[in-house]
Amino acid sequence: MIYSNYSFTIPQEKQVRVIIDTDAKNEADDQYAIVQALLSPKLDNVGFIAARYGCLEDSVDRSYAELEKIFDLMGLKKEDMLYHGAQSALRDEFTPEISEGAEFIIKEALKEDERPLFVLFLGGITDLASAYLMEPKIAKRLTAVWIGGGPYPLGGNEFNLWNDINAANVVFASPIELWQIPQNVYKQAAVTLAELEYRVRPQGEIGKYLFEQLDEFNQCEGVRKMDYFTGERYILGDSPAVGVLLYGDSASYEWRQAPRIASDMTYVHHGVSRPIRVYDQIDHRLLLEDFYCKLALFAQNGVSRNERDNM
Repeated sequence: MIYSNYSFTIPQEKQVRVIIDTDAKNEADDQYAIVQALLSPKLDNVGFIAARYGCLEDSVDRSYAELEKIFDLMGLKKEDMLYHGAQSALRDEFTPEISEGAEFIIKEALKEDERPLFVLFLGGITDLASAYLMEPKIAKRLTAVWIGGGPYPLGGNEFNLWNDINAANVVFASPIELWQIPQNVYKQAAVTLAELEYRVRPQGEIGKYLFEQLDEFNQCEGVRKMDYFTGERYILGDSPAVGVLLYGDSASYEWRQAPRIASDMTYVHHGVSRPIRVYDQIDHRLLLEDFYCKLALFAQNGVSRNERDNM
């Protein structure tokens, strides 16, 4: 699925295939990253996987329903685009959790297509670890971009990593090319609520929904007590995964030896593993302005019937 209702065009050789694995109903920021990906013509969005989060038994179904809602509000075709991810975390580092999502990752990775495949993980990384354990051949046929893990060099408590430490260790020990955007970096994507009300809320049904669902989330008692919520600011922490694909040269990173993750989510640096790309800086203003402009253009131009039928 490539949205192309713009006056500008993207050269075909610059396009990449993208799968997004998202715990879409966990907080209120995944939705922004999903919409930006859907509106970016460089990205051929081939599928979205609903991921589990926390201890809720129906979290995958909640994420799936949220994906359906976003597609419906945007008037986009969702048939053959949405998949259910794993229902639970890995029990160990050897046994996969088989799911539609993991099987779809394998299918797309093994497909004959010259365009590179990127799989973006906006929550836990269970579905990638499972796919790799099911079919190790995928390791050289995709790049994983993960929003997760604590700051380097120490690591520490971080929600996406907490969702499945075993899965993170499987991926870190594998030969899969991994781009990690740790907690201290994804927190750079800060916005104010006034900014979102002015730039997002007026932009059609999807803009109104994006703003209102975030405002509603901020009223939850548990959220109000969290350090990252200061009252007038929010972190769009999943959007950097999309940003590094669109304009990666505006972000900086280091190549680090992949650590092992301890049970307390700290990094154990043994110095004998493969290198991974770890981001340390993003241009969050470029990221946000790109999103605001695409959203406004979408509200202005919409999706033509012909384009919707051919997406």
